[in-house]
Amino acid sequence: MSVRSKRAAASFSDGLNCAQAVAGAFAQECGTDEATVRKLACGFGGGLAHTGRTCGAVSGGVLVLGLARGTAMPGDREGKEHCYTLVQEFLRRFADRHGAVECTPLIGYDLSDPQGIAAAKEVGAFATRCTGYVQDAVEIVEDLLKAP
Repeated sequence: MSVRSKRAAASFSDGLNCAQAVAGAFAQECGTDEATVRKLACGFGGGLAHTGRTCGAVSGGVLVLGLARGTAMPGDREGKEHCYTLVQEFLRRFADRHGAVECTPLIGYDLSDPQGIAAAKEVGAFATRCTGYVQDAVEIVEDLLKAP
């Protein structure tokens, strides 16, 4: 486990959502501050604002890949495609490890339902499952960012 993934897991345990923990761990490397990245990632937790859709750790990883390897130039198709390729590889690796990239199947509870959220909290699903998703997302992104 990398130092960065441990730091992201600690941030998650301290109360940040999964997307904030992943994205915030790369803020300096992406040339921005943690507060800004955490604000950008805030709505992505719980599978997009507790709707059970794309896992927030995954969304946080996608945000990092965009910040680190994306393009802001309207006509830069090559830059856009390079970022898309990295994101596709990230999604593939995460799904290979965990069987899904969506929050509800990963957690095992319907997060779009307040009772599902309560049940997940009651059994500690966020602490036991999501911490690992945060760590894995960080480690996959770290590996992808090593490539040119």
